[in-house]
Amino acid sequence: MKKLIKWMLNHVPRPVLQRAAGWAVPVLGFFYRGKGVECPVCGAKYRRFLPYGYVRSRANALCPKCLSLERHRLLWLYLTRETDLMTSFPRTLHIAPEVCIMRHLKPHFAGHPGQYVTADLESPLADMHFDVQQIPLADDSVDVILCNHLLEHVADDRKALRELYRILRPGGWGILLSPVEPDYEHTYEDDTITDPDERTRIFGQYDHRRIYGADYADRLREAGFDAADIDYAASFSDAERRLYALPADHIYVVYKVS
Repeated sequence: MKKLIKWMLNHVPRPVLQRAAGWAVPVLGFFYRGKGVECPVCGAKYRRFLPYGYVRSRANALCPKCLSLERHRLLWLYLTRETDLMTSFPRTLHIAPEVCIMRHLKPHFAGHPGQYVTADLESPLADMHFDVQQIPLADDSVDVILCNHLLEHVADDRKALRELYRILRPGGWGILLSPVEPDYEHTYEDDTITDPDERTRIFGQYDHRRIYGADYADRLREAGFDAADIDYAASFSDAERRLYALPADHIYVVYKVS
């Protein structure tokens, strides 16, 4: 199973994967039926989650029902327990939308047209298609931004962050997650490395352009945001972290004060 999923991630185009995963992955979940882990996003229970990973396959990672990964489950718990997103209807822009979370937000906003918009460069599931380095939205036009695991793919992430800051209204907030290597004091990037195999070896994935380090929150602040670096996983017990298969990732919340 690990080899099959890894091969598909590295050889099947992303738009095709996005369309096929909704029916193919639940079929694989049939072989994982049981009790041992529980997905907080969809409530499904399995003996364990499916393996997942482009280079290093992570055991107990992918929920077969809703396709949530470890970071998605942590994000969902934060959104539902620490914000009012699911009890109010702020103008929300969801960039590179996680399918498992989008499936909850779309019905929630269904009675409020235009308040929830999804966007991606190429995903067939998104409402809008644009490059995050040049967002076709007006200044101060969005209340909430969800943009996760995207900046590590972007050529000029600082330009993208300035764009995100521009469109967020004063008083608005967002969650901007990226893979962060805390052992790196500074973010590492080298645009001279163009060979896909070499990029995979160095950056962990062929389409990643940098490895964010402990300065990630500072990078968010450079764009103008107030940024909070929250060790949210630490708020759960060991039993909860095992039950939900949560990562040790931090939650990075940004605010636009003025």
